[in-house]
Amino acid sequence: MNLSATLPLLLAVLLTLAVMMAWLRLARWRRSAPHDRRGPPTRFVLLCLLQPVGALLLYFTLLPPRQTVATGSLVVMTSRADDVALPATLQGQPRVVLPEAPANVDAERVPDLGTALRRHPEAQALHIVGAGLEARDRDALGDRAVTFAAAPLPRGIMQLAPAAPVAPGTPFVVSGRVHDLPQATVVLRDPAGQRISTTTPDAQGGFRLGGLARLPGPAQFRIEVLDAKRAVVDTATVPVWTQPTPAPRVWALAGAPNAEWKYLRRWATDAGIPLHLQVSLGGGLQLGDTPLPMTADTLRRFDVVLLDARSAAALGDGQRAALIAAIRDGLGVLVRADGALAPGVQRLLGLSLAGNDDTEFHLPRPAPDDDAWRARRGAGTTEAPVDADAVPAGLPTLTRRALRTSSPEAIALLRDADGTAVAWWRAAGRGRIAAWTPIDTYRLALSGHADAHGALWSQALGTLARTTTVAALAVPDDARISQRVALCGLNDGAQVTAPDGTLTRVPRDPVTGTARCGGFWPRMAGWHQLTSGEAAAPFHVRAAGDAPSLHAMAVREQTVRLAARPSTGQVAPALATQGSRGAAWPWFLGFLLAAGLLWWLERRRPVIG
Repeated sequence: MNLSATLPLLLAVLLTLAVMMAWLRLARWRRSAPHDRRGPPTRFVLLCLLQPVGALLLYFTLLPPRQTVATGSLVVMTSRADDVALPATLQGQPRVVLPEAPANVDAERVPDLGTALRRHPEAQALHIVGAGLEARDRDALGDRAVTFAAAPLPRGIMQLAPAAPVAPGTPFVVSGRVHDLPQATVVLRDPAGQRISTTTPDAQGGFRLGGLARLPGPAQFRIEVLDAKRAVVDTATVPVWTQPTPAPRVWALAGAPNAEWKYLRRWATDAGIPLHLQVSLGGGLQLGDTPLPMTADTLRRFDVVLLDARSAAALGDGQRAALIAAIRDGLGVLVRADGALAPGVQRLLGLSLAGNDDTEFHLPRPAPDDDAWRARRGAGTTEAPVDADAVPAGLPTLTRRALRTSSPEAIALLRDADGTAVAWWRAAGRGRIAAWTPIDTYRLALSGHADAHGALWSQALGTLARTTTVAALAVPDDARISQRVALCGLNDGAQVTAPDGTLTRVPRDPVTGTARCGGFWPRMAGWHQLTSGEAAAPFHVRAAGDAPSLHAMAVREQTVRLAARPSTGQVAPALATQGSRGAAWPWFLGFLLAAGLLWWLERRRPVIG
């Protein structure tokens, strides 16, 4: 038997003997003392009662009671664990500290959760404290029950939707949400650091910014979040992949020559878009390219067909049937409503359009201020210089047909500066058909805003054009250096090319089945390329310190999901055991109080009358 086991018993025996000796001393003193010096009986009783009380308090001062803990539980301290007040139920339980936890947290340090669970195999319930579990540790949980005491959310970017791959010259949208930043401002900067868009988050912290992708290839834009004092609180990289895509093959049928078709053809020529334009002069006369018959074979050669009100109304029943069949097969059709729409055209559109008058409207400004607008337009080229005076003058006033629709299938294709839809499209089979009410978009090019004119039509054609189904590889939206990412849709021989050209094989995990996924641990930040067979997909890897608030939110959400999942494993029932001893100071204060009262009673003498 060791000393630690016998010490409580030895101390209890010694204190019991001390109490008994004190009682004997008090009894002998009271018996031998003169009657007038004995004092009242209550004093003697109090002295006798305070002896075991003082001894008991001294015992617990020297050996405080042990705290009761439940076996099978383990407290896991993660990043920002010092920001969480540990619940009383977790005090005294065994705990481990992961590498991300603050240095001032005093507990057993482990390199990962798997190591901690090997050292504590009895742990069947985990209490996660702090920011949450990194991807490195989540698979080690198994079927163990998880509770999560989360640290407060940091200030900054909590959500950020990735920008989808875009074609050169096509605008893209970045949206997200910030937290705990009243009166914040969110700024989007291009790869050169120029501010191209600014917005103020809404009441829920949501924001939406627009940018423009110019050259093919990868680019890294940047979001900055400014507080009310215009100080940068958080930043995040916005990776944008500009993918050259085959230009849509366009067939335009004009009912009459006008400036709109002229400038549309000029833009298509400059943009490298093959446009087959036929302009009817009436009486069987036509201008432009060689007339083509509207048959199924002809329509399969094109991705988009452009019509105006006159050419759409001139279609025969057979032509309209061939066009409808082609739309269902994937063709895109845009009808310029530059005049009254015949009933047959209305049935073709299927959008229940009403209204006949013309009205003026303004397109939304591409940027909130002139400086951001100039940065967005760029410097131009020698062949196509940018009009420097066009920005202060603003966009010109345009005209449109005042049509409206109540069709539930109508989806806005274009909106004006007030948010009113001025063009709509609907799905029909695998294709799309649209009604376009602007009449004179060519005024944009005449007023020095050829870029806005091109972006307008590029977006419209890109939305409607026939698409081809390509086997896509599943790549991560928010990969981070040294964090495992899942790549899916892999074939044998799949590999990842790092920014420095290093090739890494990515074997498939047979457990993933038909998803055909594999794990990859990026070692450097930047653009990576996943190649699997004939398919290839780029993905961006963030640096370790990029967008820390965004990463904290992702870790938090993953840990919350783990804590909310049902535990299917057989969890052993928790047993109450004795843990470490508690604090001694409350017992010591009680002992001092009892000893002081004993001293006062011992020294107090009865009053002699």
